[in-house]
Amino acid sequence: MSLHNRKFSMNRSSGVPRESTRLTRRFSSHEPSANETNSKIHKQFRNAHQGHKPHAGLDPTRASTGVIWCTERAYEHGFLDEPEKWANLGQGAPEVDDEIEGSFDRPQTVDISMTGREYGPTAGIKGLRAAVANLYNAHHREGKESQYTWENVCIVPGGRAGLIRIAAVLNNAYLGFFIPDYTAYNEMLSLFKNFAAIPSPLAEEDGYNIHPDKIAEEIARGTSVILTSNPRNPTGFVVKNPELAEIQDICRDRATLVMDEFYGGYNYTSDCDGTTISAADNIEDVDEDDVLIIDGLTKRFRLPGWRIAWIVGPKEFIKAIGSCGSYLDGGANVPFQEAAIPMLDPDNVLKEMKALQSHFRAKRDYVVERLRGMGFHIKTVPDSTFYLWLDLEGLPEAISDGLNFFQACLEERVIVVPGIFFDLNPSKRRDLFDSPCHHFVRFSYGPKMETLKMGLDGIERVVTKYKHGAKIAQ
Repeated sequence: MSLHNRKFSMNRSSGVPRESTRLTRRFSSHEPSANETNSKIHKQFRNAHQGHKPHAGLDPTRASTGVIWCTERAYEHGFLDEPEKWANLGQGAPEVDDEIEGSFDRPQTVDISMTGREYGPTAGIKGLRAAVANLYNAHHREGKESQYTWENVCIVPGGRAGLIRIAAVLNNAYLGFFIPDYTAYNEMLSLFKNFAAIPSPLAEEDGYNIHPDKIAEEIARGTSVILTSNPRNPTGFVVKNPELAEIQDICRDRATLVMDEFYGGYNYTSDCDGTTISAADNIEDVDEDDVLIIDGLTKRFRLPGWRIAWIVGPKEFIKAIGSCGSYLDGGANVPFQEAAIPMLDPDNVLKEMKALQSHFRAKRDYVVERLRGMGFHIKTVPDSTFYLWLDLEGLPEAISDGLNFFQACLEERVIVVPGIFFDLNPSKRRDLFDSPCHHFVRFSYGPKMETLKMGLDGIERVVTKYKHGAKIAQ
């Protein structure tokens, strides 16, 4: 049976397959009859049944996160052709230039050893694993009897790969997560069937804080795995001691705590002294406390292109996480692992964090001042990350929700991320039309200052335009 006439296409604007307009699309071994092609019930069945969709084996809804969706919409407005004329305040990436005062220069070249030509261990090379363990012991375990070793560390090719590996080794469990949180959790929590993901909304009026009582409630209803970013993406706030220690005490011997700490270095709560926020401070026994910490070079070392990250945790967990890399991602790039080792000298990292915190706090303050001057209501200034969870409710109605504000910003060559993407909805089980995140956008002040100024100028034009339009309408 020949299928050479099978025709299909993809709607690039929405990621949804287009319905074929040609009669050569085959659904069986014979040509469809007029009775079949003109039948409403037949059309409904074909559109609903995955085996009868164009690209029968494809589910395009799994293809991208909210940030990527926003970038694709920007491509339609010319971002791909002239990125230098755009202010990308959507993607969660820090500036990568060697221009931050006090920061060490990033490598311009990478030597490739003979070992670097070979397949690397899926858990990472021992030298880098040992360097990560030493960094955590120096910054978070000083004076404590229980110390990390290289066997407590797994190197992974980026944060998402690390999260996927963790998900792959979890047992049958209820996994609790909080809303709002990092958009890529959505796909991770949808892929695996070995756990059931249970959302727990946080209160806007409480600054989306994760209180110990909230954790106790989750455990009381049977949750045995808890996943959260800390510092928090997208709200820009951090849970620190003593609350963080109390949360870990509640989870000890009751639940596995998965801590996404990629923004731990962007901490403005201690006057930019270089302190990094980490659950590693409160662990009693590195092999008994079920706490998995994920971090890497991506954010606080400003090397997102290297795709080098790590997971720190009990040896038994790390052994399983390292092994599953053999069928999930194959492991991280060996030459970049080798090049990363010198960067993780504890004294070097402390100096780097001081420089990072001072630089990004100054950008935060500039952005907050500009936005407040435009009429945005920023009740509390974020104390970590490089994000603002920007409330749109005080704007003209036409741009007071995240999607419409995003669309208006595209016209001015500015990218932000609508808040609805952070209302995590694994497997799309909930209706998000009434999402509490709908009137927010995430604004990243990760880019360089000139990009921030260009983006804020564009946002100011949007606000001015719609305020003027609202006055005319009155």
